[in-house]
Amino acid sequence: MLIFSDPCLAFIAVPKTGSTAIELALRSRADVAFLGRRKHLPARRYESKIAPFLADAFRLYPERIAIMRDPLDQIGSWYRYRSRDDIKGTDRYTGDISFDSFVLALLSDDPPEHAAIGSQHRMLTSKHGDLLIDHLFRYEQFEIFHDFLTQRFGDRPAFKTQNVSPEMELELNPSTMRKLHQARAAEFALYERLCEAEGHLRT
Repeated sequence: MLIFSDPCLAFIAVPKTGSTAIELALRSRADVAFLGRRKHLPARRYESKIAPFLADAFRLYPERIAIMRDPLDQIGSWYRYRSRDDIKGTDRYTGDISFDSFVLALLSDDPPEHAAIGSQHRMLTSKHGDLLIDHLFRYEQFEIFHDFLTQRFGDRPAFKTQNVSPEMELELNPSTMRKLHQARAAEFALYERLCEAEGHLRT
């Protein structure tokens, strides 16, 4: 999470949406930067704890911005990222299971560590499912987000690709795909709203 008093923005960093590249490019401009384990604070935590502090201490009311990725692609990115050789032998390693098994594991009532990845919908919404982001951008149309930042900052930030997941073909059984869509219906619906908004959903 990055907070900028000028241009009055709060960036909610959703995992596997380019957040590390954004952090590295913008953190020198930020007044507050939550890094490490606190990097991916959800919007509801910002709403309940951080926003009231900023308002009370500094009369600062940042617009909340975030990026969302196609839910299946985001899950696939997690799977591919955790198949890296450098974490082989750890509980997070996915290189010895299929993508289908990974998805079934994350949908279980108690996901094992390798499949404990949370959800974009939970990152972006209240406990009642209301979107807590003022400007939500589509990962697959990153230029829209880049243009938005350019307009707000007055110059064009330079991003460098970070944390690239290994390339591989991913397949799901039709029954697993149905289960995923049923279990994460709200997330797929939010992404559909974002697509219908042509990559920039304003709330």
